[in-house]
Amino acid sequence: MLIDLVQLRTFVAVAEEQHLTRAAERLHVSQSAASAHVRAVEESLDTQLFIRTNRSLELTRAGQLLLIKAKALLNEATLFTSFAREIHGKLEGHLVLGSTSDPTSSRIGDVIAALRVAHPLITVDLRARPSTGAQEGLKTGELDMILLLGRATNAAFTYYRLTTIPFRVAGPAAWKEKIEGASWAELAALPWICPTDSSVAYSTMLKQLFEERGLELNTVARFDNAALGRAMLEAGVGLMLMREEHVQHGLAQGVLATSPIARAEFPLFVAHVSSRLNDPLVRAFLSAVMQVWPGMALTPSQGSS
Repeated sequence: MLIDLVQLRTFVAVAEEQHLTRAAERLHVSQSAASAHVRAVEESLDTQLFIRTNRSLELTRAGQLLLIKAKALLNEATLFTSFAREIHGKLEGHLVLGSTSDPTSSRIGDVIAALRVAHPLITVDLRARPSTGAQEGLKTGELDMILLLGRATNAAFTYYRLTTIPFRVAGPAAWKEKIEGASWAELAALPWICPTDSSVAYSTMLKQLFEERGLELNTVARFDNAALGRAMLEAGVGLMLMREEHVQHGLAQGVLATSPIARAEFPLFVAHVSSRLNDPLVRAFLSAVMQVWPGMALTPSQGSS
């Protein structure tokens, strides 16, 4: 019996999740269907792919070797479909994109608009993800492309630097005198609204600003979405690290104050799995990005583990 691509995708998902239920949820199929797919692959190959433990499914040695081949085959199948459509003269397909939760900085709306003008047969799903979740989604194949605030850290990805986003420490306007005159130690002692661990970019910048000076922040609240953090700041909960454009908007409205000494910056990238460098859908998206970000680095860079 031949193995079809659906069964192969299920095998890869179960191998990556090490859990049948999570893999089924990721693929939007029933658990029984996912189990049947894995069983069909094992029967077709006459090979045991998983060792079933109490809490997870672990790959056998044969399963580990076949996983590498399965991923390569699925990638080639995606490229085959894309090239076939391109040869037909009309590039069509579907992209699932992960983006930071701040559309102003990434200009993701403009990018998708440019993509739609050039390729009206390409449809898009856009999902807000923190940098950690975005890169995980790219690794598992859930996402095709990501725009992220972060570092080029994964050797399996190709990154294109779009710009550098400036940040400033801001707080409620009622604390203006305390914030503007505060030393580093005094800033750290004020109440803080900090990111969760999933917000790697914010966490990294705060470490550079304060931990490297031997200071610990007085954290009173946390957020996993910057808009939620800004809402708490404006309500008087505490200080936070905020993007420059939001700082300027808040200053104009008179709802916040900023520190003159605490500034940071972080790079904004678009990235894809390196094996899809020549995928027509990926190239189409990158072309749209270049229209919106003409200063984008034309030479991609590989991540470093």
